[in-house]
Amino acid sequence: MKLGIWAQLGVIFLIELFKSSFSVAWAVINPSIRFNPAIVAVPLDLKSDIHIATLANLVSLTPGTTSLHVSEDRSTLYVHALDCPDREAVISGIKTTFESILLRSEA
Repeated sequence: MKLGIWAQLGVIFLIELFKSSFSVAWAVINPSIRFNPAIVAVPLDLKSDIHIATLANLVSLTPGTTSLHVSEDRSTLYVHALDCPDREAVISGIKTTFESILLRSEA
């Protein structure tokens, strides 16, 4: 069962990679597009170090976002978003795409 979860995570990551690559490339070739960068605190439900590290790496590998820091108590992941008109949308995106799948593999 866990292999299926990891396969699903791989597919979701590839979809997010394609979408965000296109979005960042489009923003770069259109100088009229203004970026709204921000550092966002993403609350974590993950508990294991390996799952938190995996989430941080998935976020960093996705164009337009970079993981900056995990809080000492491992409850928050700080993420730099290249374009962040809505912090809640960034948090929701990370939690629903990557963290929700990782939570299932943690159980």
